[in-house]
Amino acid sequence: MKETIYFLISMIIFGAVGVFAKYIDLSSSKIALFLSLVGALFLLIIFVSSKQKMPWQQVKKNAVALIFASMALSGNWIFLFQAYKETTIANAALSYYFAPVLVVTLSPLVLKEKMSYKKAVCIIVALLGLFLILHNGRMQTNGHHLIGIGYGLVAAGFYTGLTLINKFIRGLDGLANTLLQLGLSVIMLIPFVLITEGSTVYSVDSTTVILMLVLGIFHGGIGFYLFFAGMKGLNGQSIAVLSYVDPLTSLFISILIIGEKMTFQQLIGAVLLLCAIWIGEAGKRRRKTITKLIVNDSVNDDGALN
Repeated sequence: MKETIYFLISMIIFGAVGVFAKYIDLSSSKIALFLSLVGALFLLIIFVSSKQKMPWQQVKKNAVALIFASMALSGNWIFLFQAYKETTIANAALSYYFAPVLVVTLSPLVLKEKMSYKKAVCIIVALLGLFLILHNGRMQTNGHHLIGIGYGLVAAGFYTGLTLINKFIRGLDGLANTLLQLGLSVIMLIPFVLITEGSTVYSVDSTTVILMLVLGIFHGGIGFYLFFAGMKGLNGQSIAVLSYVDPLTSLFISILIIGEKMTFQQLIGAVLLLCAIWIGEAGKRRRKTITKLIVNDSVNDDGALN
């Protein structure tokens, strides 16, 4: 239950990233770099102040997975931010949230998880709801919009890789795991930005600085800490279903901040999304509770099964 709440909060935080990206006057790779840097510094302060020690033995065991996860994280941010710059929030979200479908499809193969019929139906219903929510935005598919959708699909591939790779990381808590991946992302993105954009430092206004700090602390720091901590107790298919909270949050924020109108069709889609998420997760928790009660009832005072 705790892991589910952590993951849900991280999805809500991630849902606001599109609105921030629209107003930050920097390239997508620079946003990804500063996001990783601010997030890593923020978590490093928490890590040091709480007097935690890095379990270097576990870091060595997970070194390869951490490197590939950081590469996936960096690529995810670069292409996602570029998608928001090239097209609408709706188009970017629609293409990017093809990722949960990829996670569900690959989980039985990569993670050896059993595909349940109910989980598959919930994904289909959630995808239908997402389609209804974003259908109006999807119609704008000419010019740069097609490029933006392409970037969103590439970002979805990186997000899928990030999710699946993190399921193989063992022995690291959420804080240490997040700090390491953000730190490695900084190391990877610095040469990438220098090679692709040069070493010129452009002046930025105070609004951009504030937005980057907020984005780095909440999205890069707190958001990804909750993301990694939450996914440890969830299987890949549950992560896929819960991930739909992210675009739903994006929709609500875009309505409240940008002033976009929510049609009746989008309202129906939002209801389908919420129902799919609730049925997919509540049913699983209910089964676990019933199983626990049956087992407890079957154990006598000597601790033996009846």
